[in-house]
Amino acid sequence: MAMRRVNVVILVLLAVAFLIILQRNLLNLRDFLHKENTYTGAVLPFEYELSPDLRLEVERKGPEIPVIITAAEERLGAVVAAVNSIYQNSKANVVFTIVTFNDTVDHLREWLSLTKFKNLKYKIVIFNSEVLIGKISSDPKVLEATKPLTFARYYLPLYITEAEKVIYLDDDVIVQGDIQELYETSIKPGHAAAFSEDCDSASSKGIVRGAGSQNNYIGFLDFKKESIKRLGMRANTCSFNPGVIVANLTEWRNMNITGQLEHWMELNAREDLYSKMLAESFTTPPLLIVFYKRHSTIDPMWHVRHLGMTATGNRYSQQFVKAAKLLHWNGHYKPWGRTSSFSDVWDKWFVPDPSGKFHPVRKHTGD
Repeated sequence: MAMRRVNVVILVLLAVAFLIILQRNLLNLRDFLHKENTYTGAVLPFEYELSPDLRLEVERKGPEIPVIITAAEERLGAVVAAVNSIYQNSKANVVFTIVTFNDTVDHLREWLSLTKFKNLKYKIVIFNSEVLIGKISSDPKVLEATKPLTFARYYLPLYITEAEKVIYLDDDVIVQGDIQELYETSIKPGHAAAFSEDCDSASSKGIVRGAGSQNNYIGFLDFKKESIKRLGMRANTCSFNPGVIVANLTEWRNMNITGQLEHWMELNAREDLYSKMLAESFTTPPLLIVFYKRHSTIDPMWHVRHLGMTATGNRYSQQFVKAAKLLHWNGHYKPWGRTSSFSDVWDKWFVPDPSGKFHPVRKHTGD
């Protein structure tokens, strides 16, 4: 009988010990989940993935300079070249936020794991294209030409919740100056962003009138539509290029810029408000409306454009291109393709793909 009581006591003690251990593990799990949800909950409907490098001490010091860039699988080489040019030409504490899709993450991580990028600070954001449902025209031609990641710039405050200011860049750029200079662009009170205007002195000589290179509002919007007429905008107002944006995220949130942009997307899907001359620049018209006479300007040398248009890009001199702080190959002819102006400048910053999936296509290669 005494032995049985001892066994019972031992079993009870073991059960109590098991319950204590289980409780502690559950508390630790709850704390872990709370921390994870605290980080990601504010950025829905997007998912974040931190690079291991963000947790490392790096040589670069000073305030962080957030740079956002999108990464489509078929243009990943462009992203890597742009990131490399920014990183190598600045000693600033740059942190990259790279917006992409799930199926591109592994390829991107492999590329950025190279020794050249060993101290690179970045985080990857998975873009949820479901946010665009009901906001894009159902016209088959429009759907075919629409690239979801081009709308990522509408959602800047959702990617970076802790910063006051951020730089957004298209992937087809090369930065030759110190990115900190661009980051210090003055944004006037009450303005949520700064852009380069298409009539500025550095790029106006590169303007080609007609589809694909509009330089005023009438090239992007249909001023015969009542919804556009009611805005009272002047059709000949100089447009701006949203391939480079310096944004004040506090003002962006306060003015609900994202909500305004989505409103005009939805209205266009119902009323077809864009110009018939529009050359697949579906992300630009809502920005032109929302920021009409309510944006600051970027130094023209920090956004030298139209290098992706052969007739236009060739107008620039070698000296001018060398002096430019940022080059943008907007247009159909990209520097990783067969026909492009100043592709040799882009080549200097390209880092070969370790997987071999992406490689520049050049003339006389037999491809």
